[in-house]
Amino acid sequence: MSATSEFGSARLLHVALIGAGRMGSAMARGWLGDLGAAGIARLSVVEPHPGEDVVAAADGGLIALNDPAEIADIVVLAVKPQGFSDAVDALKAWVGPQTLVVSIMAGVTIARIAMVLGSSKVARAMPNTPGAIGMGATGYTLSDACGDDEAIATARLLEPLGLVVGPLKEVQMDAVTAVSGSGPAYVFLLVEALGAAGRSAGLDEATAIALARETVIGAGALLSDFAESPAELRKQVTSPGGTTAAALGVLMGEGGMPDLMTRAVDAAVKRGAELAQEAEKKG
Repeated sequence: MSATSEFGSARLLHVALIGAGRMGSAMARGWLGDLGAAGIARLSVVEPHPGEDVVAAADGGLIALNDPAEIADIVVLAVKPQGFSDAVDALKAWVGPQTLVVSIMAGVTIARIAMVLGSSKVARAMPNTPGAIGMGATGYTLSDACGDDEAIATARLLEPLGLVVGPLKEVQMDAVTAVSGSGPAYVFLLVEALGAAGRSAGLDEATAIALARETVIGAGALLSDFAESPAELRKQVTSPGGTTAAALGVLMGEGGMPDLMTRAVDAAVKRGAELAQEAEKKG
């Protein structure tokens, strides 16, 4: 049986996760909730400095931690893009000609991954940290050598983490990284800023942060549970001439949140392109 047909079947696969930092650990936690749903029969994790949750999973027999390398069905690259070149020799031991390589490295192209690892079957994906609780958002793209079977295997691997969008065009991946990959940090900053504004308005720190935190959590739940668009939900909260309208006049004015968010996403997209260039120079 060919590796391609195995991907397309219901057979559970050996997945090797290379790198278990923040994002790699988040992915592992998402998978461990239901390895079968992710299509995983065996999960190998390579991480020189594993966190407590990864160590606990290894102690519980759920994963194989830092075992000797062997060719896996799917290799997930969760190393930092700046460290990819230095890790290539060690990575090659996990990759065979039929291995599907799934990279979450920002800015490192499919062409470069395929060239240095010797596998033409490559997917680039960008999950985010809420995937650790099954509420993430992931976009992915596939190399030309991948067919329907690899698309199925990639989606199956990513679906336990939350929403999956793809396959997309590779040129869109920097935008995916900027919007959803980096997006949780923007939301956390919103809570910080809203809490700080509450303190400035006279609330004590604990009260301001608690109100800001639960407001963002609740607003996110409304987005999840209601079919209305974000714009419509915003309008429902905004009474003409009221306090919300006064605040939105500032947030939506010149230089306000829409402009800031566009500039922020553009900066992240630009940095993704720079990372790709830096990776190519390291050759």
